[in-house]
Amino acid sequence: MTTFTSMIPTGEVVRSTAAAASVFSHHSSGSGARTGLGEPLALRRHPHIVRFRDVEADLDLLIDRAIAAIVDGEPVEDEILGHYVHIASLVRAVSFREGKLLEQAVERLAKANPNVVVLTQSLKLPLVKAALEAVSGNDWQSLDGIKLDCEAPAKGSYTPDLILVNRARHTAYILDLKRSLASYGDTSRLEELKLKMMASAMVLPDWLYKHHKRLMVDTVEVAIVDGASRPSDHATGIWALSEIDDLLEIDGVAACMAELRLRFGRRVQQLLQAEASKALGVMMVASSAAATSTVSGKPLIALNGPARSYEEEQAMAAPDEDDGHYDLGCFDDQDDEPEPVRIRVGFARRPRQH
Repeated sequence: MTTFTSMIPTGEVVRSTAAAASVFSHHSSGSGARTGLGEPLALRRHPHIVRFRDVEADLDLLIDRAIAAIVDGEPVEDEILGHYVHIASLVRAVSFREGKLLEQAVERLAKANPNVVVLTQSLKLPLVKAALEAVSGNDWQSLDGIKLDCEAPAKGSYTPDLILVNRARHTAYILDLKRSLASYGDTSRLEELKLKMMASAMVLPDWLYKHHKRLMVDTVEVAIVDGASRPSDHATGIWALSEIDDLLEIDGVAACMAELRLRFGRRVQQLLQAEASKALGVMMVASSAAATSTVSGKPLIALNGPARSYEEEQAMAAPDEDDGHYDLGCFDDQDDEPEPVRIRVGFARRPRQH
């Protein structure tokens, strides 16, 4: 969708009235972006390249910080989870911190392309009412060329993970990085996210100009990046992390991100293993203590006690008096019909107070 308007702020130049700022990024990348590592220049996809060995120290530092933040979390006691609450707390923290780690890594790797500016702070984009109505009731192709005022009446806001601006192309990308889209399933949450992103795209050019030093773009594209790199669908804005080279126009970013996730995964699994062992150890100690308490609280049975004759055992087991009833309360005369008893049925009620 080309985003321009007749209300052009002073100093703004409309770069193109025909180029499309399609709401979804449209670069062709095939089944997955090649890294370009070790390839001849002629076979590389992009003019810029990054190798893991050149950014290893920076990415390892990001991993260290993420792990430290996960460990620092203090779980809240839970009656259901019991001693395993620390494991659940770690898993929840990992889900949050991995998303942040992906954002920070992309920001670092994007520096390999001097044309790309990464915006990470104060990215609260207004959800202008007119934009929400436009994306809800129209096909995207019919909205090509529309740009809205970011200060128009809005209904809430949307905060993207990253905004990338390619100054050479005068193109902005609104990115939302997810550790995995598996949790979205068939729910409406993904469609709601897309709606917010697309409405934000319609006001982003005006917002960038007013809030980021007269930064001008004539194309806005949005992409939801799946960290698990499941099959992508660019027509609906879904990009696999393995294709991120084409968004940043840098060979090797996908390979660096894959290595980052691999190292982060190893550290996380070490944490979980240690916490699981600790929880199992506590449970075993508690079970052992409970068993000891039960045995010590009751007299032990003398399995090899004094032997008794058959007659003595029968005498001890015989009732003291014959009261005409069996132990189970049965009457002697089994032929008598039981008196009818009225049985009440209904919903459970509180017992009446006498």
